[in-house]
Amino acid sequence: MVFTKEEYNSRLTAIKQQMSKKALDILIITDPSNMNYTTGYDGWSFYVPQGVIIALDHEEPIWFGRMQDSKGAKVTTFLKEENILGYPEDLIQSPPRHPYDYITDFLNSKNWANKNIGVEMDSYYYSAECHARLMDQCPNATFHDAHLLINWIRYIKSDNEIKYMKDASILVQLGMQRAYDSIKPGVRQNQVAGNIQQSLLSGKDEMGGEYSGLNIILASGVSASASHLTPTDKKFKENEGTIIELGGVKKRYHCALSRTVYIGKPDPKTNDTLKITNEGVERAIEKTKPGNTCHDVAVAFWDVLEKYGLEKDSRCGYSIGLGYPPDWGEHTLSIRKNDMTILQPNVTFHLMAGMWMDTWGLEISESIRVTENGCELFCDFPRSLHLI
Repeated sequence: MVFTKEEYNSRLTAIKQQMSKKALDILIITDPSNMNYTTGYDGWSFYVPQGVIIALDHEEPIWFGRMQDSKGAKVTTFLKEENILGYPEDLIQSPPRHPYDYITDFLNSKNWANKNIGVEMDSYYYSAECHARLMDQCPNATFHDAHLLINWIRYIKSDNEIKYMKDASILVQLGMQRAYDSIKPGVRQNQVAGNIQQSLLSGKDEMGGEYSGLNIILASGVSASASHLTPTDKKFKENEGTIIELGGVKKRYHCALSRTVYIGKPDPKTNDTLKITNEGVERAIEKTKPGNTCHDVAVAFWDVLEKYGLEKDSRCGYSIGLGYPPDWGEHTLSIRKNDMTILQPNVTFHLMAGMWMDTWGLEISESIRVTENGCELFCDFPRSLHLI
């Protein structure tokens, strides 16, 4: 187990308290991050239906998934074997049969099919077919949207979770330094990405990393004007900027970092925009402290941009921590105006200042932990434009 049984029990208590407040008897979790948070389960099995069932009248969570993945549950969770359910292989991608036929049979066998059941309606991993099977085969149940119920419990990290994010910060800085060392005119983007990935996974000394919830983001020239583009065969060229966004990962906990590289001599517009963006980031960091809201942090950032006549439509930050593909965000707070979520100690977020212009772009970001009196940055890596 990654955490102590006591920590998992504390999480389960908090979840059941929220279930009681919302009058939920049963909660079916399908987000792999929430499955991990509640049981420790960790496996690349989220491409088939799987989940965790929490019942107010049942002591332990119940993991369900493909039979061949049930061994992974035995290895990675604290659950008793009786609370690990593997559905038969002939339900895998075999319509009209479906794994949720097995789940509805189980719910009926436990007399839970007439209860108030919460489901994660907006989870990437909870398909329309899964929901339809539950609705059709448990007609006496009342279904409620419990999306983000557990995410908000995850909002404040434990000290152990913070430790893993600090480990991840070491890895992401290794990866970014490897990017700086590898980018040269005539070198392919995907060659550099391979070097970066090697550093993110191999780590240093006795500590290595894991796969990220988000792929390496790397784009040059006009491609840097778009967000979320990934490496290609394109070669780096003189007088082009490159945006790089990476995540270090330890025990599924992420630390993200973005920087911008330029080959040659940048024009004044690029230099000035990065300086302005960095000033906005500094003001936002100053406003990151307990009692302030996400709105306060966002206003501090946008006030700087507006002072210099720059515009940015997208938010400039979001919660980060425990994650699986396709995302490392935790889907709770957003650093944007009118998000009145209050910051508290051990809240963590990715302050992401991406400036995507008409034919070029730049990125700088910091993963941040709110402390008792202010905040701390997970990384110590220069935000200046890196020149090659």
